[in-house]
Amino acid sequence: MLLAVVLIPAVAGLAVMAPFVKRLRLAVLLLAAVGHASAVAWICSRPLADNNADAWIALDAPGRLFLAITSILFLAAATYAIGYLRNEENRTTKDAEEGFLFRNEPMNIFIGCLLLFLATMSLVCISQHLGLLWVAVEATTLVSAPLISFHRHHRSLEATWKYLLICSVGIALALLGIFFIAAAGQGVVHGMNIHALTKAAGKMDPVWLKAAFILLIVGYGTKMGLAPMHNWLPDAHSESPSLVSALLSGALLNCAFLGLLRGQMVMSAAGLGEFSGGLLVLLGLLSMIVAAVFMIRQSDYKRLLAYSSVEHMGILAIGAGLGGLAATGAMLHAVNHSFTKGMLFLVAGNLLAAHRTKNIHEVRGVLTTLPITGCLWVGGFLAITGAPPFGMFISELTILKGALQGGHIVVGVVYLAALAVIFISMARLMPPMAFGIPAAQIKTKEPLWAVAPPLALGLVVLTMGLYVPESLWNALRAAAGAIGAN
Repeated sequence: MLLAVVLIPAVAGLAVMAPFVKRLRLAVLLLAAVGHASAVAWICSRPLADNNADAWIALDAPGRLFLAITSILFLAAATYAIGYLRNEENRTTKDAEEGFLFRNEPMNIFIGCLLLFLATMSLVCISQHLGLLWVAVEATTLVSAPLISFHRHHRSLEATWKYLLICSVGIALALLGIFFIAAAGQGVVHGMNIHALTKAAGKMDPVWLKAAFILLIVGYGTKMGLAPMHNWLPDAHSESPSLVSALLSGALLNCAFLGLLRGQMVMSAAGLGEFSGGLLVLLGLLSMIVAAVFMIRQSDYKRLLAYSSVEHMGILAIGAGLGGLAATGAMLHAVNHSFTKGMLFLVAGNLLAAHRTKNIHEVRGVLTTLPITGCLWVGGFLAITGAPPFGMFISELTILKGALQGGHIVVGVVYLAALAVIFISMARLMPPMAFGIPAAQIKTKEPLWAVAPPLALGLVVLTMGLYVPESLWNALRAAAGAIGAN
């Protein structure tokens, strides 16, 4: 049953590329998303099986968490895609000012790659062999590249090539890190299954392991968007179609984070958790500072959200690096960030469709012209900046509490300072878009497909701020414990 989460979207993705399913491709997309979510729900309802040292495919607590996030977010994006792609097919004009080229050509490739993207991300979540995990992460890069270049504008093509080049170099370094882990375990462990590696980690060469983790944090950190390896992220997220941006930020970055967590599992088992955790905290704080600097003067609201992703990947790295309660907070933060950023990028798609610009200063009065979208934009601003009563307030506060309990006062102070600067920057830019007088006559129609998916994600984030179910909290603690953080 576990392979179904890969096979369902993979088979559907290949099927929609056939010419004879042209009329059914949107239905196939939605059915595959529902089927995948149903399979994931069934799998997550079952108890986790004992780890097998020889298994390449299995589900552990961190993989289960990120698989569930990916499936829910993809279902929301697929629902949004139904109306979005129908609109795209009906547009044949080019906006000279913004350069968006809407084509009548078949969208089989786009929908097929979208489904293959889900398949490869699912494979990342269930991979227990470090080699297979690396292949799956690299596959996510290859199948998502056509999604970024969808509009065929020079900016989207440039973003695609930057994404391919930088992430491919980074993932090559991650492969070298895996080779170093193999060298560290030579004669001690056979195979690269994560369970076998953690079991024998105490006997592995610590020098090779330290070098391996440095390569892993550079390699997977590049794909995750940690500074200073984040250069591809703002371009790719801002130039992609909004539903793709939601998946890139809310799901793909988690896959790279999971790759780093696998490395952290080995380091913790080898007694080197302080070394690897320190590197994660250092790059996490750097990512938050870099994001804060670039968000201060940002004028593109999609790039603003992209730099926000850099910030929140930094927060995840800090929580995972500190361990203990902070690591549990990081797992909760991963859930909150994925759904909040997914909501905001889908709302940004509504703003772009109505206003035909990504310039923050040219969008005003959204609450008047697009009332539901405006409310979601304001709510999303509060959620993404960690304001109560949204879930991100709880997760950020949990990470801060974990830092202070662990005696990491300096980390806590820098963490709070970066959060304050980012809040002020976003408060100066996002709320004015919702208020004021519209700069131009805007079409006020808000179809159900455009507002229902982000509204559903927003309600989840709001609920997480008011009540975290005990079953979910136990799953978060299990995920943090699996990486040696508790």
